[in-house]
This record gives sequence, C-alpha cells and structure tokens, in this order.
Amino acid sequence: MTKPERATFVINTLKELYPTIPIPLNHKDPYTLLIAVLLSAQCTDVRVNQITPLLFAKADNPYDMIKMSVEEIKEIIRPCGLSPMKSKGIYGLSHILIDKHGGKVPQSFESLEELPAVGHKTASVVMSQAFGFPAFPVDTHIHRLMYRWNLSSGKNVVETEKDAKRIFPIETWNDLHLQMIWYGREYSPARGWDLEKDIITKTIGRKTVLEEYQTKTSR
Repeated sequence: MTKPERATFVINTLKELYPTIPIPLNHKDPYTLLIAVLLSAQCTDVRVNQITPLLFAKADNPYDMIKMSVEEIKEIIRPCGLSPMKSKGIYGLSHILIDKHGGKVPQSFESLEELPAVGHKTASVVMSQAFGFPAFPVDTHIHRLMYRWNLSSGKNVVETEKDAKRIFPIETWNDLHLQMIWYGREYSPARGWDLEKDIITKTIGRKTVLEEYQTKTSR
C-alpha cells in the first residue's frame, strides 16, 4: 500500500472499532480537563481519574483552587507523581486564569502554552477536546503506532505530530488521535504485544518491526 492508502486503512479500521469514542480523562468543563491533562504527565489515566474526584471535590474552578495552598494541592495529587511541579503549576495557572482571563480557560494555543506546567501536548488536548479545535496531540501510544505503521520515522513526538498532520485529513484529527490511543492500549501495546490481535500493524506494519517481532516470538 502507498502511504495515503495506509492512512485511509487506519482511519476506516479505527472508525469500525471505535464508532463511539470514550474520553480517557474524566472532566466536566475546560478547566477540569486542563487540570486532568496536566496531572496525566508520566501518570496513567486510570490513576488520574482516581485522584481528580478528590481534588475537584475541594476545588473544581480556579477561584476555589487558589484558596488552597500549593502544599495542600500537592498532598492530594501526590499519587500522580511529579507532585511538587504539578501542584505549583496548578496553583500558578489558576491565578493567571483569574488575573488574565476572567477565570476562563483561554481558547488559543499561545495563551494555553503560556500557563505554567502546560506544554504543547496539554494545550492540544484542551483545544481539541474542550473547544473542538483541530489538533493532533501525540502521546507515547500514537508515537509508537505511527512508527509501527510506517507512517512516521519521527525521533520524537514533535516530529511525529507533524507527520500525522500531513498524512491525515484535518477533519479526522480530533477523533483519530483518541481512537489511536485506545487502539494502542488494547491491541498494540509496548509490552505484552500480540501481533495476531493487532490487525492494523499486521496489515500495514513496517517491515523491520514485523521481522523483529517474528524473531523475538520464534525464540
């Protein structure tokens, strides 16, 4: 298959598998999504979804969040890891949202990326899932799949995101990045990978990836 044909195969297969797309992080509005995505750095979504109810019971908006101390926030979010940095980020960005944006989450990449502890991926998730703006946040699952499917040789998520945006039509981005995350978790994980269940990689996978898999499993 050509690269455009492989991209079409991916889109069609994922549509069949995930006609309705679950949202990985529980949230009720742009602010709670922003906090949840920030917490998800180097932490599983399952763990984040266990911690956010505890945090949001005390503060689910920036005005209540700044009534807490950084130390109080840190204690609640500790199980998510990187709690010193994340607690300062949550407290700091909540202040900025109040002082600069009327307590609302801004609807632009530039304004979001100016917030403490908010990088491009976090901004992309918020722009996509909260505001419906076309974005293609690339996490480790998507980075792995784009390589396995011979759609990108990106050395990092920045390069892989550029490739994904070139290959896939803009109108597919917001659904596709979520479908790819779910597919990566269910059918094409980094560990415990069973190629027989991974129909996409089995059909369009990079030759070297398939050969390496066969070599490992034949030992």
